[in-house]
Order: sequence, then C-alpha cells, then structure tokens
Amino acid sequence: MTMAGSSRAPIPVVRAGAPEDAVGDLVPTKVTEPSNTEELSLALAGATREGETVAVRGGGTAQDWGPAPRALDLLVDTGKLSWIDHDPGDLVVEAGAGTPVADLYAHLAGEGQRLSYDPVRTGGTVGGTVATGASGPRRLLHGALRDLVIGMTVVRPDGVVARSGGRVVKNVAGYDLAKLHTGGYGTLGAIASVAFRLQPEPPALCLVESEYASGEEADRALAAVRESAIVPSAVEVRAGPGSALTLQVVLEGTHEGLRPRTEEAVQALGAHAHVSRYLPSGWGHRPSKGPLAWLSLPPAESVEAAARLGHRVRVGGCAPRGALHLSWPEGTPPEEIASVLEEVRAQPEWTAQLVRACPDSATTVDRWGQIPGLPLMRAVKDAFDPDHRFAPGRGAGGI
Repeated sequence: MTMAGSSRAPIPVVRAGAPEDAVGDLVPTKVTEPSNTEELSLALAGATREGETVAVRGGGTAQDWGPAPRALDLLVDTGKLSWIDHDPGDLVVEAGAGTPVADLYAHLAGEGQRLSYDPVRTGGTVGGTVATGASGPRRLLHGALRDLVIGMTVVRPDGVVARSGGRVVKNVAGYDLAKLHTGGYGTLGAIASVAFRLQPEPPALCLVESEYASGEEADRALAAVRESAIVPSAVEVRAGPGSALTLQVVLEGTHEGLRPRTEEAVQALGAHAHVSRYLPSGWGHRPSKGPLAWLSLPPAESVEAAARLGHRVRVGGCAPRGALHLSWPEGTPPEEIASVLEEVRAQPEWTAQLVRACPDSATTVDRWGQIPGLPLMRAVKDAFDPDHRFAPGRGAGGI
C-alpha cells in the first residue's frame, strides 16, 4: 500500500462506463479512478464545470443500500485510494477511502490493536463503511461507528479539499463535518481518508447466549443484565420465523477478569444459558440479500419488538440501544414488507427505513416513513451540494 499524495502533476484517469459499473439500472457515462486526493479533487472540479452528476463507489458491497441515484454521469471508483498510516503509540490509524476493511483489520491485529467496530458486511472499504454508517453489535460499549471517527479528509462536490478533526484523539476541531459524512451515503461529497481511534486487542472474549419461550422471559433476563456489573461489549436480541427469541451477551477483558463476569452473565440469562469462547461466523453481518430495514425504537421496547415481529420477519440488533434491523427473504411480496413497516411506524417513537429493496418493491413500498429532522437534512444538502449533483435522490427522503 502507498501513502496518499504525489509530487507529480495529478492526472485523473477516466474510462468509459461499462455495464459492470452500473448503480441500480444506471450505467455511468464515464468512470474515474483517482490514486490520491489531488486527483480526486481535480476529477470533481471537472465534474462541476461540466455540470455532471456524480456517485462514489468503494467495494461495491452496499450499492443496493438506499435508492439508486436519479442520474449518473461520473462514477468515482476509490479502489486506488488504498493506504494505511498507523501510529500504534497514539492508538490512532488513518486509512485511504479505498482501503479494504479486511486489510485494515489484519494490519491492526498484527500490532495487537483493533478498531472496535464489527463490520456489518464482507468486502467493504473504509470509505464505503463510513459512508453507509451502519454500526455493529459492539457499538454498545465502544460507541457507534461515527464515535470512532476522529478525523476525515473529504472532497466537496466543487473539488475543494476539506479536513476535519485530526490524527490525535483529543483534537475535536471540525468534528461535526466528519459526522455529517458518516452515514451520508456519499450525498455530500467524496470521502478521501478517515482517521480512527483504536483500542488494544483484549486478551480474552466470551459469548453467553440463551433462548426464551416468551418476550416477558427475555425481558426479565435483559433487565438482569442491565442491573449487573458485567459491562458487556454487546447485547444482541434475535428472533425470526422458525427461530427462538435469543439474547447474546459478549464480554471482553483479561482471562482472570472474565471468569466472575461470565458467571454473573450466565446467572442473569438463566438456566439455559451457554458459553462460547468464540464469536459465530458472520458475527455482526446483516443479510447480504433480500429486503433490509433499520428499526429505531426506545431501548426498553427492543425485546417486545423482537417478540412481536419475529413471527413475520427476521429481527436482530443492539437491544440496549434500540437499534435493530429487519430482514426478509428474497421474493417476499411487497405488500408483506409494507405491512410490517406500517405496523412498526404505527407505534409511538418507532421509526423504520427500508435500506435495501427488491426491484418489485422499490417503488411500491414507502422506504422512509416520517424522517425526524428532514428539513435540516435538506438544508445541509443545499449547503454542501447546491446543484444536487452528488448521488441525487440517494439520501434520506430522496435528497
């Protein structure tokens, strides 16, 4: 991997778009693959002069998250923006937007450190992960993905390079800019690089889980976990058609320190709890196919939601944060998806957004429902991208 930047005059490489470059049903007129921030800046400045619509692609693993843009002239492929600059002493790493997440994690593991974020899909890049903004199970203890970002370099739609935060954890100047781009789906500009705060890799881990016959039983167990002193890294609730209602508790720390905490977790989850020293394969991953929705609700109602909806749809997520996801098999009738979303949205303080829709439901199911703060989001979009050229229609509410 190479560091970003170059002493030569940057010349953005442009090629004609091909069917494999399609975003949704749109094949871009052309594709650029910048190898540093300067080339990215020149490419976007040129798109501004030509009035071109733009979308950004990382690993392409979340191209079907959110609606496709309404128009697409230039696709920016960030694959060549791949580099890692790690400062182990300060527990900080900066990586190019095109850096594969798997490469970043392998590098950090070799230094005994980690980014305390559970990827929600395989094959993603740093920029794509931040742009979609979805957080995994260990957000409970370590914070959502946006909380782990301490700095970011972005290129605005007009080609101007902007930097926020820094490479030092205590530097919070401009931090809100990075938060705006985290989860922005590339609608406000192109992410060039991201700096994260890290943690030492804990020496030991255990997973305590149990199944429950009713929501009331699971709720009592979750309350016992909350009242305990076990300090879990993650508490996940899971349910679905043909699957039992399940709670999963992850504990991390020293081998000696985990023993009493594990015993207390087993006592909280009940007589049928069992312990594993490993996380299951695909831990934290959201289903890679079929309709997918984010559900947000008061944390105290997480188990109720899983028990209530689990006979119709697969439910999972962070119970103590009220951050769940719903997923359906491919081929689920659009009216069934719409029915579940309507049931959810009818509850006070419950919101649901259909992140991934199948072609037959993309235009027949309300993706968004009511969106808190939508006028503010529109104002931010107008400020960052006044001509609405960047991924038009891909943001919340069709921004």
